[in-house]
Amino acid sequence: MIENLARQFGKEISHKSREVYEVILPPIDMYVDGKDLVVEVDLPGFRKESIDTRITETTLSVAATREKDQTATYYWEQRPLRINRTAILPVKVDVKEGDEPSGKYENGVLTIRLPIKGIRSVKIE
Repeated sequence: MIENLARQFGKEISHKSREVYEVILPPIDMYVDGKDLVVEVDLPGFRKESIDTRITETTLSVAATREKDQTATYYWEQRPLRINRTAILPVKVDVKEGDEPSGKYENGVLTIRLPIKGIRSVKIE
């Protein structure tokens, strides 16, 4: 009986824990590399076909879903089943009509390079 209560309590805690992670995740890093803003989003466990991104001059939205393994017996589960996060970009990026930026998804990390709007090199003589 105690084992069943402990198992039920563990499932309830892990479910609540996963809900918290679905709100605060994924971690996002942004940095400037030359004329580009590089955005790295941690999305381990998601298939690239399930990742949807949208970009404006000032925001990046990332949504993704994954299926729960129905064959496993879970005692503790925290990994999110869905992600839906919008991040404010630190600089304006150049998004032109018909020009679709691309990203690379490798080893659970989505990397997107976006040209910074209005940035130009200065020729020094």
